[in-house]
Amino acid sequence: MLFEITTATTRKPIVMKRILAILPLLSLIVISCNRDPFADAAVDLNPAYVGEDVRFTSYSTNTDYVEWDMDDGIMYTSSVVDHYFIDPGNYDVSLRAFGTKGGVSTAVIPMEVIGAELTVVVRLWTEEPGEGYLLPEASVRLYPTLTDWENETNMVAEAFSDSYGECTFTNLSYQRYYIDVWEANHDNYTLAEEDVKFIETDMLEGAYYWTFEALVDYYAKKSTTSTERPQKVLKAAPAGEKRSAGDLVTKVKRERK
Repeated sequence: MLFEITTATTRKPIVMKRILAILPLLSLIVISCNRDPFADAAVDLNPAYVGEDVRFTSYSTNTDYVEWDMDDGIMYTSSVVDHYFIDPGNYDVSLRAFGTKGGVSTAVIPMEVIGAELTVVVRLWTEEPGEGYLLPEASVRLYPTLTDWENETNMVAEAFSDSYGECTFTNLSYQRYYIDVWEANHDNYTLAEEDVKFIETDMLEGAYYWTFEALVDYYAKKSTTSTERPQKVLKAAPAGEKRSAGDLVTKVKRERK
């Protein structure tokens, strides 16, 4: 009997110690399951240029899934997304982290997006590229579509060429533009009918400085006294072989600020 009593009294503390050791682990499991989500995010380029891929990464914790709102109408549900902005401006990119128990946490990244820059050089068309004279004081207009160019609607901007035949447009969106050039004795309307590339830019990525050579024709019979644009009259392309625009666009990488 003494032996049995001794065995019973020595095992009881061992069992109690095991229970006490397990309880803190159970508490940690319960606490970790009930933790709220925490939204955390980073971006690799800020400011960024229009048309430039920007990587957004979620470092959120205790989440079931995440949701990105790019503040331009586009949304994503991946943890890592590559996104570009079409229009310049300021955006509040938000990341929402959803927890397994229904909680939601939000992080916001203020983004600055810089527009594209385009310099237009107005030059008389000649058979030898680059040989025509540069035309000052020409009206240069940008339109967002070819239909707008034809109907003179929704003009984006207007500038006048300087003594070097140049004018520069800034804060432009990531898109193609259609260039209308008019001066009392010059325009690019016939050239446009022959090849739309005479008036159409490339997609203007903001990470480059763009230059477009806008070629024009000379019309000796036009009045040189009026400085106001008349209503546009599109000219049919002449019969026979049409002129080809070739490569009128150059670009130079911008230095990041």
